[in-house]
Amino acid sequence: MEANSFLSGSTIPLIQTPRKLPSLSFAQSHSHLSASFRAHKLLVPQSLRSSRRLECVNFAEKVKNNGDKYEKDFDSGIKKKNLAVFVSGGGSNFRSIHAACLAGSVYGDVVVLVTNKPDCGGAEYARDNSIPVILFPKTKDEPNGLSPNDLVAALREVDVDFILLAGYLKLIPMELIRAYPRSIVNIHPSLLPAFGGKGYYGMKVHKAVIASGARYSGPTIHFVDEHYDTGRILAQSVVPVLWNDTAEDLAARVLLEEHRLYVDVASALCEERVVWREDGVPVIRSKENPDEFS
Repeated sequence: MEANSFLSGSTIPLIQTPRKLPSLSFAQSHSHLSASFRAHKLLVPQSLRSSRRLECVNFAEKVKNNGDKYEKDFDSGIKKKNLAVFVSGGGSNFRSIHAACLAGSVYGDVVVLVTNKPDCGGAEYARDNSIPVILFPKTKDEPNGLSPNDLVAALREVDVDFILLAGYLKLIPMELIRAYPRSIVNIHPSLLPAFGGKGYYGMKVHKAVIASGARYSGPTIHFVDEHYDTGRILAQSVVPVLWNDTAEDLAARVLLEEHRLYVDVASALCEERVVWREDGVPVIRSKENPDEFS
């Protein structure tokens, strides 16, 4: 079967660990907390070694006043990345990432959407925006879905660089993990490792957070391994859990942070600013200050 036939638009660098641990500094900004630290002796992508420092400005203003500046920032050799997004529901994070790609704040293109539910809101949005839709996995109820090997072939056919899971509720097969090492990330609506794993998704997570008495929650973006929510953590953002929160209240507050955080992480991935410490922990290189990581 040709890989092209899988796509449907209508139906379907290491960081050497220093001798002393880096110090962490926390700064609160509006509703979320961020952590950053300095590190040295970095091994980062070759294309970033010689690149000039990127301007960190409000992108909306940048597009308005200097529309082609963002493209010029990457004249030094960074390739625009192709993204595949996986969804099982409405796909609000998918929509945020796609909008950021169109605006230019993410240096990439969403070239394909993968879903296990061809009639979900995310799939409808993809078709409305001429993004091909792939049905995965193949099941008794969905015989038109692809096998894991066929999915890998289809993604390679469109030169996918990174896979972003955005509310996709199926376990990712080993065939895909082996084909895309350190290139698949997932977003989870709690501060992992708390409230994660099989069965923790959607409103179930927020109900468990409130029932536990936790004072803080927030989204986590992590690399994907063969289990649910156990891959290396890449980014987190903290929001308060208020004394009178319902699960719906907390979900809405976390979702706002998800949209912001996932766009930031997608931008870092596409700009090759994700690097790995010697101990296997991924960190994000600051766009504004190359010596700072978070």
